[in-house]
Amino acid sequence: MDIGIIGGSGYTGGELMRLLSQHPEANIKAVTSRSKKGQKISDTHAHLRKIVDLEFEDLTPVEVASRCDIVFTAVPHGTAMQVVPALIKAGIKVVDLSADYRLKTDVFEKTYKLKHTDPREAVYGIPELHPEVSSQQFIANPGCYPTGASLAVAPLASAGLIERVVFDSKSGISGAGVEPSAVSHYPNMAENIQAYKLTTHRHRAEIVQELTRLDGSLKSISFTPHVIPSVRGILTTAHIFVKKQLSQEDVSAIYNDFYNDKPFIRLIKGIPMLGNVRGSNFCDIGFEVEKGSDRIVAISAIDNLVKGASGQAIQNMNLMSGLPETTGLWSPGFAP
Repeated sequence: MDIGIIGGSGYTGGELMRLLSQHPEANIKAVTSRSKKGQKISDTHAHLRKIVDLEFEDLTPVEVASRCDIVFTAVPHGTAMQVVPALIKAGIKVVDLSADYRLKTDVFEKTYKLKHTDPREAVYGIPELHPEVSSQQFIANPGCYPTGASLAVAPLASAGLIERVVFDSKSGISGAGVEPSAVSHYPNMAENIQAYKLTTHRHRAEIVQELTRLDGSLKSISFTPHVIPSVRGILTTAHIFVKKQLSQEDVSAIYNDFYNDKPFIRLIKGIPMLGNVRGSNFCDIGFEVEKGSDRIVAISAIDNLVKGASGQAIQNMNLMSGLPETTGLWSPGFAP
């Protein structure tokens, strides 16, 4: 498959190229960046030296489509809606990693304070929750926080057992993007944890959309994110208050049944750790039932740049192309 990446200069674009360079069926044919036109990709992504021997180009969507079978759009929100229509019209497969198509149009406009110029429907690309991915031409790749949060509680939501859920997520600084900021400045971040957008983070809309799709009666969903002094990873703690008391064995049976045939979900005994998933497309999930209470604590661990972004995008690409979803992605995390 010939692959194009529109917007390849950031962390997500670099991670797409790292993973695609190891994919047996993928050939990267075009990578765009207006600001870096004519520059070697390896000058920006030094880890790709001798791996990706291409230059950034400034191409129109039609020009990218003419070279490629599949295109990833790794651009800021508000930008993808300007390029996706031409790609789809050209008849190629598209995986959009921006936020532009993840939400229903009215919810997007309210959440992002933008007028949507291309209000089309797209399947939300968490493959474990959306088997219809395999029949699509166009996929909206999910946000990183919603991936970890939704997967942590989906089995219980699908069973209609959740009364209320509170998510506490902690992300590595790479989730803030490649551009430096006061938050990512070393003296502000080192030996520190920063909570932000305590009740108003945009990704809550995606979490609500996914969980209420599984259980339309679920109304109470809370989410607070934090940044931690780590490069990669999202650890999500979900405090799940259920409608009836369940045993550890009950919950284990529900999760094992729900994720029985999902290769990238690892259900573990104990507490998931970021160090076990960094660099991989796995989502590790562990849980504990609080005895004599209606609370279950579920924890998920993902790499925000892989399962939370580029790896999941390639998982979607595989399914859309009729390949096993593990193709090019079946590798362990970085340890230690």
